[in-house]
Amino acid sequence: MPMLLIKGFYDIKGSQPDGDTVHFTADDPSEWGLVGGGLGRAVEHSAVGRAKLRLDAIDALETHYGAHRVHQPLRFAHAARDELLRRLGFTDVQHRPDETVTDTTPDTVPGFVLTRGADVHGRCIALAGHGEPPGTSGREIDVDVPVLRTTVNHHLLTTGLAYPTFYRSLFTSLRAEMATAAREARDAGRGLWPSDVTTTGAKITGLASLTDDVVILPKLFRRLVDYLNLGMPLTCFPAFLAGVGDRFSILSTGERCVGLHRVMEAVDGQTVRMTHDPEDLLFEDA
Repeated sequence: MPMLLIKGFYDIKGSQPDGDTVHFTADDPSEWGLVGGGLGRAVEHSAVGRAKLRLDAIDALETHYGAHRVHQPLRFAHAARDELLRRLGFTDVQHRPDETVTDTTPDTVPGFVLTRGADVHGRCIALAGHGEPPGTSGREIDVDVPVLRTTVNHHLLTTGLAYPTFYRSLFTSLRAEMATAAREARDAGRGLWPSDVTTTGAKITGLASLTDDVVILPKLFRRLVDYLNLGMPLTCFPAFLAGVGDRFSILSTGERCVGLHRVMEAVDGQTVRMTHDPEDLLFEDA
């Protein structure tokens, strides 16, 4: 899979990284203009080349979602964030209560990103690497499974600290490897998987259920938070999902769907569960 390589460094002071987003500064800021061949969405960046990455193919529990900064159970949300930063090379990170990083050791760490595009928020959708890059910055390289296994994205799946969440822009061979890593972590009971109730059933009695108790796929969490903010009973949640209209395919059947209600069940007015594992869903690019 050809992907653009950009060399630079991670500098997270003043930012609020979580388990799947982090700031990265390109050594040559002009190389951000090469993302997507200049034909797709632009990566938003500062004059010195600092941009925000959204790590491809994974979704970690939320540390601060939406205007009210709602979080998922912080035990796993913070574990994913801390493991991401440790893997990149930070040995000590200090935070304020609002999740803002105030100091790090070292100040920056060298690394690289592998990318094919940006999302609607201007974040670079990337595989994140640390240390010396496997090619020349500003050029495309072929990203195969051995290269993928060196990335932080793959590492977070192998440790069980992030969910697989796939979009069409990721090539099939890389997606298959990420799915395998996630299944192996789940089968081995690593990280969040022993606590996961995405497919077994999450009992929702209010917002506190989502913030303090249930461990579920973050995409489902976000939809539930948005819905609960409307003050509606959970029995109407499937209709809400139909209206949101997430577009995806079910890989095991080839079925193309609109709305997560197609892969969700609501039970007894309080419990919701997805009927397919996260790695069986392939979302349209965001």
